[in-house]
Amino acid sequence: MRTLDVIEYVVANRQGAVAQEIAGALAIPVSSLSYLLATLTERGYLTREGRRYLPGPGLQRLRAPDAALTLEDRVAPLVRALRSELNETSSFMVRRGWEVEALVTEASDQALRYAVDPGTRRPLHALAAGKIMAAWLPPAEMERYFAETERAKLTPQTRTTEQELRADFAEIMATGFSLAQEEATVGICGMAVPVWIDEQLAGAFSVAVPAVRFTEELASRIRELLLRSAGAVK
Repeated sequence: MRTLDVIEYVVANRQGAVAQEIAGALAIPVSSLSYLLATLTERGYLTREGRRYLPGPGLQRLRAPDAALTLEDRVAPLVRALRSELNETSSFMVRRGWEVEALVTEASDQALRYAVDPGTRRPLHALAAGKIMAAWLPPAEMERYFAETERAKLTPQTRTTEQELRADFAEIMATGFSLAQEEATVGICGMAVPVWIDEQLAGAFSVAVPAVRFTEELASRIRELLLRSAGAVK
């Protein structure tokens, strides 16, 4: 409610408003208001000019038609929600050639975590999200993939042979999700699900978890939330 109150108050003040004015008008403690204003500014819902806060471009995105939203715009709130619910590093990955790239990522704030920078690329065969991309390659492109890639063994658990990977791809297509346990990085397990837009594979939501926290119970919850997130992208 406070967040909505702040947005509505700033929008109603065409000349903008300073923090002290907002705090007094809405009876919000300055310490709490500072956090809200910083978050709203970071997300683009407010903008700051000197000491004054004004409506930001993020408000326009809320009413923009689907065609005006980029893929990043559409998935970023869902990635943030995944991270918030799980407190594990969550990402949306897209395919770039024979690699997978982190388009949007939100890192866990736990002391033991796996951080992914936006733009980071890794080979398809080692990541859960990469295997998603590879699993649905058209047959001719699949043949090219195996002919053109060396598929390095990044950890002792990395699956690299055509036979192993084809088996993984078949299972992914049957179950609708991907699991890679310590295949790209020792001590890190990843889960991913595909995202389809207009019957085209647009990318994959993924979650990376330190192996010491990766229980069956957590894996089940991650899968449920990943599938929910994928279903929210229309």
